[in-house]
Amino acid sequence: MPRSVNAVASKARKKKIYKLAKGYFGRRKNVWTVAVNAVEKGLSYAYAHRKQKKGDFRRLWITRINAGVREHGLSYSVFMNLLAENNINLDRKILSDMAMNDPAAFKALVEKVKK
Repeated sequence: MPRSVNAVASKARKKKIYKLAKGYFGRRKNVWTVAVNAVEKGLSYAYAHRKQKKGDFRRLWITRINAGVREHGLSYSVFMNLLAENNINLDRKILSDMAMNDPAAFKALVEKVKK
């Protein structure tokens, strides 16, 4: 009896891995065992960094807000406290966008909470 191998399924599996390894350098893109390792590691990094990206953006927003507020003589922590006391519920993403792209509106907001 001839040996039976499911070539269709194994080719599909390999095709999927090689497609994910497209663009990798050297043997990582076209040697099966190396490509599998590279793709698995890449997918694990992608998963972890999707979570990490949220914190990275929050840090960026805080830095931008701090830079914008310091031009008006306040620090970030004092400004955020004043916002909370005045019941102004703007998130950091919006505040950082205002600080960068609409300095006049941001200045008005800072003046409002300073009073």
